[in-house]
Amino acid sequence: MAKHTFCKTCGVQSFYTPRSNPDGYGVAPHCLDPGTVCSVTVEDFCGERWEEAMEKHLTIRSMSKLEGE
Repeated sequence: MAKHTFCKTCGVQSFYTPRSNPDGYGVAPHCLDPGTVCSVTVEDFCGERWEEAMEKHLTIRSMSKLEGE
């Protein structure tokens, strides 16, 4: 299950631990200081069909550990 972390000041979701990669972190770009990121890549992902989308989404799969690793 994903874990979402919210800002204590404004309440916006700023970080999360993805279900697909529990050892990784997701960072909301709007929470970063200006000038700290050179580029952002946006990729479509269907959360309603999570298992099917994970099988097809090679970028996310390659960043995730296989079960038992």
